[in-house]
Amino acid sequence: MGASRPFSTALFSRLASSGPPLPARAGSRSADSTALDAILRRVLGDDPPVAVTAFDGTVVGDPDSALQLHIRTPTALSYVLTAPNELGLARAYVTGHLDVTGDVYQVLRALTSVAENLTTADRMWLAGRLARDFTDRLRPVPIPVEEAPSRLRRTARGLRHSKARDSDAISRHYDVSNRFYELVLGPSMAYTCACYPEDAATLEQAQFHKFDLVCRKLGLKPGMRLLDVGCGWGGMVAHAVEHYGVRAIGVTLSRQQAEWGQRDLEARGLADRGEIRHLDYRDVPETGFDAVSSIGLTEHIGARNLPSYFRFLHSKLRPGGRLLNHCIVRPHTYDSHRTGPFIDRYVFPDGELEGVGTIVSAMQDHGFEVRHAENLREHYGRTLAAWCANLDAHWEAAVAEAGVQRARVWALYMAASRLSFERHELELQQVLGVKPDAAGGSSMPLRPDWGV
Repeated sequence: MGASRPFSTALFSRLASSGPPLPARAGSRSADSTALDAILRRVLGDDPPVAVTAFDGTVVGDPDSALQLHIRTPTALSYVLTAPNELGLARAYVTGHLDVTGDVYQVLRALTSVAENLTTADRMWLAGRLARDFTDRLRPVPIPVEEAPSRLRRTARGLRHSKARDSDAISRHYDVSNRFYELVLGPSMAYTCACYPEDAATLEQAQFHKFDLVCRKLGLKPGMRLLDVGCGWGGMVAHAVEHYGVRAIGVTLSRQQAEWGQRDLEARGLADRGEIRHLDYRDVPETGFDAVSSIGLTEHIGARNLPSYFRFLHSKLRPGGRLLNHCIVRPHTYDSHRTGPFIDRYVFPDGELEGVGTIVSAMQDHGFEVRHAENLREHYGRTLAAWCANLDAHWEAAVAEAGVQRARVWALYMAASRLSFERHELELQQVLGVKPDAAGGSSMPLRPDWGV
């Protein structure tokens, strides 16, 4: 693959066809129409980067633009006004009342630029105009079935990051359909940031490279024992067993992942040295591992649980053993670690993101000597672009597996996440720690060269 491409226009042409029909241009203008037209023109300007059409016949911008946003029904306004943030927009989009023609990544990027250029006066005018002209839209609207309950309501299932509630959160996201993930992720079935060795690398080559990089950072050698926590479909376990000759255990809270991963190990003749368990990482009984990998689990742990998390992983290692912690982080530590409402309700319930400094400090405070950290955020932008391209190419099959609303959730969240990594609103950090022995020995080379 050359430079990673975004969604093609074909994907959102198909998305548009699945939403409610757009009425023909109205012959007369209602008060709502006049107000909506005025608001859109104030926000977007005279030459907007994205054209907007509405159910009442309003058109702002070039009607032949490659990038268009469609307000298909009055219900779209009700969704936005009853939850005036990203959650309202997401509800309208997921249900098809708000739609896109063209490349959703490009639409999001353009609209982000528009929002950033709004002045305080613009925002005050907009708030006043909405309050004056659209209060009748503040009516109850159905919550999409794909949406998780609020954090408060989820306490009925247990306190945040209790075993029961974590199990529910993981199952909600990962037990969609193994076939759906095969379509999106490709043959590697790796749902974490790849590492592109060169511009021309394919997604599969980059995922292989990522697993190899982790193995080399961990110093894996034949006969060693590896624990992979939050193992997904077992890609790291399979790679380490096949290419480094280790014995490995992977654990996941997703039953579908565990079953798929174990079948894959058996099909590849690796099940005598590799095992995938449907198990909470906190319930792993074995100790004395030479290495622990955590690839994409820390985001699900919770800020309050970081101390116990790293303390537990430290207890699983022999002296001189290594931990590679690979996770999404914030580029700073001065605001809330919680994810936004769209991600929390539709993608990763109870997910929390820390700054890399918080991760490093938690590792150091619980016995690890931090030896290396690497930021792979550009690689995650490329990875997400490749997943978007896969969803585009297999859209009909993905909808058949998971339903159109779930497919829309994935299309929106992956495009938005790509933009967040490219804008340095998110990072992907690999942090390598070692458990020194009693004399302070680390078993680390003087100048490590990962060789990949």
